[in-house]
Amino acid sequence: MTILIKNANEVITFKSVAQGPRIKEQMQDVAIIPYGSVLIENDRIVAIGPFTQLEVDYPDLLTVAEVIDATGKVVMPGLVDCHTHLVHGGTREQEFNMRLNGSTYMDIMNAGGGIHATTKQTREASFDELYGKTLRHLDVFLKHGITTVEAKSGYGLDWENERKQLEVAKKLHATHAIDIVSTFMGAHAVPRDYKGREDEFVDILVDDMLPKVAELGLAEFNDVFCEKGVFTPEQSRRILEAGKALQLTPKIHADEIEPYKGAELAAEVGAISAEHLLVASDEGIQKMAATGTIAVLLPGTAFFLRAPFARGRLMIDEGVPVAISTDFNPGSSPTMSLPFIMNLACMHMGMTLEEVLTATTINAAYALNRGHQIGSLEVGKQADVIMLDVANYKQLQYFYGMNHTHTVIKNGRIVVQDGILL
Repeated sequence: MTILIKNANEVITFKSVAQGPRIKEQMQDVAIIPYGSVLIENDRIVAIGPFTQLEVDYPDLLTVAEVIDATGKVVMPGLVDCHTHLVHGGTREQEFNMRLNGSTYMDIMNAGGGIHATTKQTREASFDELYGKTLRHLDVFLKHGITTVEAKSGYGLDWENERKQLEVAKKLHATHAIDIVSTFMGAHAVPRDYKGREDEFVDILVDDMLPKVAELGLAEFNDVFCEKGVFTPEQSRRILEAGKALQLTPKIHADEIEPYKGAELAAEVGAISAEHLLVASDEGIQKMAATGTIAVLLPGTAFFLRAPFARGRLMIDEGVPVAISTDFNPGSSPTMSLPFIMNLACMHMGMTLEEVLTATTINAAYALNRGHQIGSLEVGKQADVIMLDVANYKQLQYFYGMNHTHTVIKNGRIVVQDGILL
């Protein structure tokens, strides 16, 4: 199939400025082509530029192309949501009410809520129930212009149910338009029946679950919640190093609630990303900058928990590559609107309009080890393209709390048109 997106007000390319994620002032370079066009053949981008130039260079392709008129609109790469807990059972709206009445995240978790409550609901849900629920969520993501999603497990906390989550994600990756990148997070919490025997659960993760995940090819990444009352830095290091030995790339939930040396650990073990980082130390930020560890910041979580926001401005200024994501999950960030999260990053983390676009495209792609395939509009890259019903990219955040997505092209196929799933 050949598609021509023609005469957009702005085509935002994020054309590569270097190998790897963007840092510092590179995050400001959105590379705009005014009145630009994009030519797609099959699942790849063939050409980008003024229509008059494409007419000269590709006359044969243009005669067979399906034309999408982008007049008055913005065209850019599909958004990448690089941190979600996509597959889970149930909801936790009652905890939202508890927080409004003064309970903290750890208060709720220690009372049997939090991750443990979703674990119970996920264990009780059948494969088909989880599949159907997650399918509906993916449709919402797609309508918001998100074309690639990371999906963490971590609501099973035993092999049977961790595998169930990962198998749901694997099947949806094969059947849904959105690409799903799977992360094993059996170390999301210590199961209640292992309280006081935490090291025994770490043994199970290291000796049993991780080898099975690797053998079955169920995940690319291995994540751990390094937090007081969850996994210590020493336990986290052991889990991450065990995953590395099995070719599972480390990620880490770091310094979310209390400073706990998670950012430092991420740099030391060579994690591709450290995520949350609401209270990361200056030393941890500097170490991440030195190693190129990507900071995946989740302003929706801080917003929903009424917690301090991560120091996104400082991280960028220090040279840390920054991505942002929804952290979609039932307890602390139940939203599928990455555009709204982008607005929060502007308003509460000191990031510019250009930086949040970079953080949800090319940098988010690199946080999933896919920056060479997606995240920018470049010849030869995968044709993941969205068209937004705004006159320029600045309006995307100016008109906040709204979904501006008009058209989504995924792998060279039109999957959303006029805001409607096809």
